[in-house]
Amino acid sequence: MKLLSRLLLVFVFGATSSTFAQQEADIFDKFESKFYTIDGYKINVEVKGSGDPIFFLPGGPGNSHDYMQGNFGQYYKTNTVVFFDFLGRGKSDDAKNPSEYSVENDVELIEKLRKLLKFKKISLVGHSYGTVPAQAYAIKYKDNVDKMVLINGFHSGAMWQANCDSYNRYAKTHFPEKWKKVDSLRALGYVSSDPEFMKVYGSFPTKYVYYHNTKLKQNSPKEKHRGWANDVYVSIIGKDGDFDVSGSMIYQDYRKELKNIKAKTLIVAGRYDGVSTPEFAVQYKQFMPQAKFVMFEQSGHNPYLEEADKFYKLFTDFINE
Repeated sequence: MKLLSRLLLVFVFGATSSTFAQQEADIFDKFESKFYTIDGYKINVEVKGSGDPIFFLPGGPGNSHDYMQGNFGQYYKTNTVVFFDFLGRGKSDDAKNPSEYSVENDVELIEKLRKLLKFKKISLVGHSYGTVPAQAYAIKYKDNVDKMVLINGFHSGAMWQANCDSYNRYAKTHFPEKWKKVDSLRALGYVSSDPEFMKVYGSFPTKYVYYHNTKLKQNSPKEKHRGWANDVYVSIIGKDGDFDVSGSMIYQDYRKELKNIKAKTLIVAGRYDGVSTPEFAVQYKQFMPQAKFVMFEQSGHNPYLEEADKFYKLFTDFINE
């Protein structure tokens, strides 16, 4: 779902009428980058505030931290908030070898940052792909996680594959004229990471997949930055990842382990989400019965934008419990 992930980068700030939502258009100016050398690479980290620490994990894989900062940066007023760019993303260094981009290495980077910042326990907030390393971390490092919030996420590589299939079926059904070009290229052996294929696949009007209310927009920094790293996406999801998920992602499956996670967990889904579809999102109720599950009935992939009042009240109450 590379095309879908990249849409997160397209939309600039649009205000919402929410008591709890992010209203500070200059939120990015309140943070300062600090670079930590980890395993020989400089990693961009931005920390602000005091109180219990929260690590925010962005989607993609390939997204920089900024959209999470634009929507959750205000929590520095009550907590120590930690925004960072995973290896190869945002302002962080690129890996010498693409094989270093993996879910497993993302998990280890979280742990190394926790130690560097000298936090005993952390809370994790993951959105979309960010829920993947969040869950893996909470399973592997059970005693290091206080709370966890999974926003429109994925419990397995199988779920990621199923949602790719769902999106492609929808695109083919609703845009058959365009899909003929997709079929033609597929028949010639093109895969989703080929530039020629990306031009055709990227021409589908897919904002509806992310938003139920398509007029909403994201908050983004004014300065030029690398918001998307396609090589990271291809390494983790696979060279034909929009059709056949492979890479590190296909080996992720947390369904059997979710019930053993110690961290108090909130799981959020969107009724109109075309990325993490409700058909699979509701399965969390079965796999992780101890978690609190909330379906946002008027939202797509970004409930913090579409039902801001409800979302931020829920989020704030959960973090403060």
